Amino acid sequence: MANTQKNTNVAAEFSGAKLLLDCLAKQDVEIIFGYPGGSVLPLYDVLYQERIPNILTRHEQGAIHAAQGYAKSTGKPGVVIVTSGPGATNVVTGIADAMSDSVPLVVITGQVVTQGIGKDAFQEADILGITLPITKNNYQVRNSNDLPRILNEAFHIATTGRKGPVVIDLPKDVSVCQTTEKPSNECHLQSYQPNTQPSELKINRLMGKLAEAKCPVVLAGGGVVAANAAIELTRFVEKYQIPTISSLLGLGVLSSNHQLFLGMAGMHGSYAANMALAECDLLINFGCRFSDRLATSPADFAKNAAIVHVDIDPTEIGKIIPTTIPIVADVKKTLLSMLNKEIKMSDIKKWQSLCKQRKQDKPFTYDRNNIAEIKPQKVIELVGNLTNGNAYVATDVGQHQMWVAQYYPFKFANQLITSGGLGTMGYGIPAGIGAKLGNPDSQIVVFVGDGGFQMTNQELAILNEHQLDIKFILLNNHSLGMVRQWQEVFFDNRRSQSVFKNSPDFVMLAEAYGINGDKIENPKTMEEDFIKAFNKPGPGLIEVVVSSTEHVLPMIPPGKANDQMVGVD
Repeated sequence: MANTQKNTNVAAEFSGAKLLLDCLAKQDVEIIFGYPGGSVLPLYDVLYQERIPNILTRHEQGAIHAAQGYAKSTGKPGVVIVTSGPGATNVVTGIADAMSDSVPLVVITGQVVTQGIGKDAFQEADILGITLPITKNNYQVRNSNDLPRILNEAFHIATTGRKGPVVIDLPKDVSVCQTTEKPSNECHLQSYQPNTQPSELKINRLMGKLAEAKCPVVLAGGGVVAANAAIELTRFVEKYQIPTISSLLGLGVLSSNHQLFLGMAGMHGSYAANMALAECDLLINFGCRFSDRLATSPADFAKNAAIVHVDIDPTEIGKIIPTTIPIVADVKKTLLSMLNKEIKMSDIKKWQSLCKQRKQDKPFTYDRNNIAEIKPQKVIELVGNLTNGNAYVATDVGQHQMWVAQYYPFKFANQLITSGGLGTMGYGIPAGIGAKLGNPDSQIVVFVGDGGFQMTNQELAILNEHQLDIKFILLNNHSLGMVRQWQEVFFDNRRSQSVFKNSPDFVMLAEAYGINGDKIENPKTMEEDFIKAFNKPGPGLIEVVVSSTEHVLPMIPPGKANDQMVGVD
């Protein structure tokens, strides 16, 4: 009689697509942002039966910006799946944005079958070549057995050191090929070892400089947020009572109403923050890359100061501003090491008093007595009051972005979700959706201009599908506001292609997507009308018709030093 007993020693076979999704589950991926297409159909067929939900955005750019919003607000890596060719190229902007702002992403792009690569097959694009300069690393999988290793390496690289995007290019035949490999989350990358521990010698030098300083300033950048070091930074500046400023991406690390916080520095920063930069004798930079929006004139930047730069990325140190004490390390570990030291500070009371007085005397301001038009700054202040400063705030890019940075009362790290380094219009709506999906119990408010709104408004279709209660505040100035401002200031008022002569009915557009739509244009009843609209249950778009001539002030003209602001009353 034949032996019909099943051989239990034979390893089970399954597809590369199943193995990939099992690896994602091993990485505790809780959500995928994606858009299916021919080369990723095997993945989506398996996903049909898997427990990881996929958010079907209405455009691949929406998918990657949503993943960024998710990652920025939660600190977890965002995961994106798109098809080959145009699907992959449509996420390139988001990949570049994530690279600039150090956002952890794992982007899985479909690819044509391996035999078709390099032969101009239908929907083929060299996504490895395209994304090489804008990723931390990228892979093309040629053997399904390599999937666990590649996935684990991708997540490790994306989430350690200076965080950023990693692309995995997956040929269609690899996703259907059978394999006996098992999913794992082990990673052995000998060639990738980011330095996270600060040098004890340099910490001692830093603390010695701090002890001698008469006018010290702490600069908090996005690296403090990425390192989850807001508590440690607050303890440090409070311990030594050091005036503190931030970059755009560092907002919220220290509460806006903290007595030591002078505001955001840079091109549209506060008077107190920029003057502190100009006059300090010691600048301790935690995780800020000295971009041209902060260091507006590198030759004149903090000319009298010793510069301490703490950054996980060694390539950023000395790249723009000469550094006195470079510390390549994790910001949190550096702050903990500094907190363990004890020094006797010099008398800095005059400096503290000067910084505090400047903050009181010259805050951000606008014409509050103008009743002929609605001021956008007033709208943002009103939202700050209605949310008590506790909402996650996503913005698009432009004037409204800077007004939000100036006037919203930020209280915690990860709170501001915005495109910093790349300045990507169309970012706001999907990023706010991603933030809500990552923080379902938190209030999410999205500020957007009429320009950026028209780039990705199709993502509003997601709101009712997933019951996402988000308020979108559309500040409508009938123009590309920041472009128009520069044309008015630097191009003799020649508003070349920056004013919209025709726009859709935004309220009807919102209603077409099944969400509340309200338009507010009466300055006399603005506050009452806005509160009523904001308090409506469910997702909603509130269009506020604001001044079409307002400028973001103060402003540092291009190439000028931080203390050469215009528009300071």
